Amino acid sequence: MLEEHTGTREHYLVREKERDLPEQVDLLRLHASRKLERSQKAEAGQFLTPAPLARFMASLLQAQSSSLRILDAGAGVGSLFAACVADLCMRKTPPKQIHVVAYEIDAKLIAPLQETLRLCRSACEQAGIVFIGEVRQEDFLAAGVELLQDTLFASHDESMRFHCAILNPPYKKIQTQSRERKLLQRVGIESSNLYAGFLALAAQLLEPSGELIAITPRSFCNGPYFKNFREQFLRMMALNRLHVFDSRRQAFSEDDVLQENIILHAVKAQEKPGSVLISSSTGPDDEYMLMHEVEYSQVVQPNDPQLFIRIVQDHVSESVVQQMERFQTSLADLGIAVSTGRVVDFRSLDFLQTHYEPGTVPLLFPTHVGYGSVVWPKYESKKPHALLDTVQTKSLQIPNGYYVLVKRFTAKEEKKRLVAALYNPIDFPGASIAFENHLNYFHCNGKGLDPALARGLAAYLNSTLVDAFFRLFNGHTQVNATDLRNIKYPTLRQLESLGKRIGAEFPAQSELDELVKKELLSMEKNEPVGVRGRDPVQLKQKIDEALSILKVLELPRSQQNERSALTLLALLGLKPDMPWSQAGSPLCGITPMMDFFREHYGKSYKPNTRETVRRQTVHQFLEAGLIVINPDDPARPPNSAHTVYQIEQGTLDLLRTFGTPAWETHLQTYLASVETLKKRYAQERDMHRIPVTVASGKVLTLSPGGQNVLIERIIHVFAPLYIPGGEVLYIGDTDEKFAYFDEEGFADLGIRIDPHGKIPDVIIYYTEKNWLVLIEAVTSHGPIDGKRKDELRRLFQNSKAGLVFVTAFLTRSAMVRYLQDISWETEVWVADHPTHLIHFDGEHLLGPDGN
Repeated sequence: MLEEHTGTREHYLVREKERDLPEQVDLLRLHASRKLERSQKAEAGQFLTPAPLARFMASLLQAQSSSLRILDAGAGVGSLFAACVADLCMRKTPPKQIHVVAYEIDAKLIAPLQETLRLCRSACEQAGIVFIGEVRQEDFLAAGVELLQDTLFASHDESMRFHCAILNPPYKKIQTQSRERKLLQRVGIESSNLYAGFLALAAQLLEPSGELIAITPRSFCNGPYFKNFREQFLRMMALNRLHVFDSRRQAFSEDDVLQENIILHAVKAQEKPGSVLISSSTGPDDEYMLMHEVEYSQVVQPNDPQLFIRIVQDHVSESVVQQMERFQTSLADLGIAVSTGRVVDFRSLDFLQTHYEPGTVPLLFPTHVGYGSVVWPKYESKKPHALLDTVQTKSLQIPNGYYVLVKRFTAKEEKKRLVAALYNPIDFPGASIAFENHLNYFHCNGKGLDPALARGLAAYLNSTLVDAFFRLFNGHTQVNATDLRNIKYPTLRQLESLGKRIGAEFPAQSELDELVKKELLSMEKNEPVGVRGRDPVQLKQKIDEALSILKVLELPRSQQNERSALTLLALLGLKPDMPWSQAGSPLCGITPMMDFFREHYGKSYKPNTRETVRRQTVHQFLEAGLIVINPDDPARPPNSAHTVYQIEQGTLDLLRTFGTPAWETHLQTYLASVETLKKRYAQERDMHRIPVTVASGKVLTLSPGGQNVLIERIIHVFAPLYIPGGEVLYIGDTDEKFAYFDEEGFADLGIRIDPHGKIPDVIIYYTEKNWLVLIEAVTSHGPIDGKRKDELRRLFQNSKAGLVFVTAFLTRSAMVRYLQDISWETEVWVADHPTHLIHFDGEHLLGPDGN
């Protein structure tokens, strides 16, 4: 029990049938989160670490010492160090002693942080480990700097150094003259963001061979703002493991944080390892994890003055790096520069014009820039199209000429990170032009480029190869001029030769990539290149084509991903260099599919993800009618180890026409004759009702979907666990208010139900305790808050049984949305963690509130 002294007595109790330290701490996190305003979190730049993320980070800890000192800076409620303690306790040879030092400045988090230490101490006692825990309620930056400035500490007192630092540091920009910036400078740390300052400080506090595990934004991997940090950090630390998330929304999904995050594991050592393990997944609890070991020099290139950190996720990425190494020319060698547009719109409001007219010059924004070309004017856009030509704006203009424009901002989810366009002066009036600040432009000494060079440069930047390479080190939505300078380019002759092949209309992506291959890489169409003979552009094109097919066949969004695209290609036996007309229909099991991913597309996944492929892709393919199961032996059980799948013949006939003039006609015929998955699911919702067992084994069915999925779990999972032998008196239905109603049972308890009253979703009488358990199943409507609790009290005021109030959710993330609203003296149950029950306030767990 956690008691907080905030003017009123509040308790937060957790009952578990299986002891799970990270899960217990996660409930403390959820409790703390409901007290923290979203604006406060954003202002502090700190979001508490969910249990799946904490467990994954803790699993990276190597920690061979028998006595460990663990630093958690910006600890929150202690989720990270608790996950480490749990992991260490479960080891075959656990340490003899664990000493945790947790820094946390927010007074609201100190009480739950102390409770986490208590839980850790209890877990360690059971494992025979001595546990020492300290909470230091102070600013980690100030405290860390003071420790580092103490020469006695730095030279002699090694007992004060840490074997491990595990961090989810705050993300917040710090200004040049800020207190934080000056503090860090006192110990030689240059950082423009709090998270980098925390990392650098924690690294210095580690003992030699100490480990650092952190989750941070990926932005430190490139760009000028973090160059000083990269130099210092990479000189002191050796990268051992990098993990990235394919989705920017998953790591801190409960807080709606949209950020591309990275988890790093590094060891304090000047000598660098031979390789780095790089992994990726959709989210922290996603079992479908891509694993790839790559040479250290490919991640941090020794001859790179910027020390960019490249995330080489698979063999395809290695091939991209290998091909890009053919280019060794810098922009300076070419006599070309790249700058950002000079017009900052909010500073030039008095000079912006909606339309071009005499006395103005054309003004271009990113909205005018597309793949290969510029569209101006674009009056459907709300952006201005011109700049007044005055003495004050002369410095914002450049001479009209040939330029290459690149958007500075693109979303990670967009198909291309680099979007380049040729600015052709023939299409624009006047002697000058102005570019807005969200555009980069390539120029020669502030003037236009040679036309052939400009065309060749635009084509090179728009190639799939360069875009794939750029994504290896660019971990945010901004395309900085520094990033563009850091790319190596073909020679002047090569770019001009490529430019002469570009006509008035920019070629389609596939044609452009073929031109780049022939002109710049001196490759014939089918020449094998790259790691293990793979052409990365060819691989990416084939995967993209498979993805486009899944979309037009109307597979759900959760199946419109690389995993599903690779599964489709494996079921067709379609290698990257094969046309769709050669698609086949081999019998294929799950393991051979994954072998196919690895052998032909360079994608190596963890072996234990086979079931994920089966559940999250193959099952949906079956439901859509794209594939058939066990066509060689229909009597074979579906769960057999020898189960195989095969593409359905009609689907195969369709896919063999992809990329040909016959595709559209065949597609329309196919969609007209075969139900799409969306339609099939809709029919299943109408046809398949949810069975629920009530009194004396009677089975009734609820309409599918909605809250009835949760109601079924309440009846069959919650009730047996917490109300054994209870009698179901009422069940509501999504379609029918009274799916089940035991009028006699209510009468025995002195209750008369008003059919117009707001009845809870499920009512169960616990005969052994004489409790009437009132349960709300929350999927769209809210939980039992103070108002709803009063309504239920009035509705059941004549009950001879004590009233128990329970709010049920399908998932913890669903619960988080309503934490601020849940009434005290009520219970919460979450279906995806069924053996945990949460009680808000009060001394009793699952009992009447006494009122």
